[in-house]
Amino acid sequence: MVVVGCTGGIGSGKSTVASLMARHGAQIVDADAIAHQVVAPGTAVYRAVVERFGSAIVAGDQPIDRPALAAVVFGDDSARRDLEAIIHPAVEKVMLAQIAKARGAGTDVICDIPLLVETNARERYGLDVVVVVDAPEEIVLERLVEQRGMSEADAKARIRAQLERFERLRSADAIVENIGTFDELTEMVDEVWRWIDHLGSSSRPLDDSPPSLRGT
Repeated sequence: MVVVGCTGGIGSGKSTVASLMARHGAQIVDADAIAHQVVAPGTAVYRAVVERFGSAIVAGDQPIDRPALAAVVFGDDSARRDLEAIIHPAVEKVMLAQIAKARGAGTDVICDIPLLVETNARERYGLDVVVVVDAPEEIVLERLVEQRGMSEADAKARIRAQLERFERLRSADAIVENIGTFDELTEMVDEVWRWIDHLGSSSRPLDDSPPSLRGT
């Protein structure tokens, strides 16, 4: 079995790519979904987040208002580090448990991790392969404005607050440039998976020439 890390910047389509890879029989371990779970009302993490950031980020004993919390930590490095220190250990614990369970069953794993590079996830989770989903800034900006309803100024700020794009690309074993149609993306992901599947069925190290795939 193979443990694959899938990452990409905001608006890149990394979760879509992870879902397409999962169609080949792999299990998705979704860091963002787990982050939602660990901050559910009543959990220790929920209480710690509310204690640190105040009741303004929730409505009574309700789930944390993620946009409100994002507004608090966005652009405030100290607040962001505090939030990560609260949430990341809990997310890591769940992710490691899910990966271990899949390993025990011999199932391939796709770890969908937005902050893969920033959190040293390759070593932390024992990733065999890292797939980076990429798109030029102008395409990402268009997606955030048209599909997510962000203002252009907010979308640009979110893009520029991330890890520098080419720093993320340097971490990749395989790159999928998501700039074409869904059918083109599906074909590219299938090609990447054939390469990954070959790695999983052989004892040789990573090939020096992994796929770098582009849409049109």
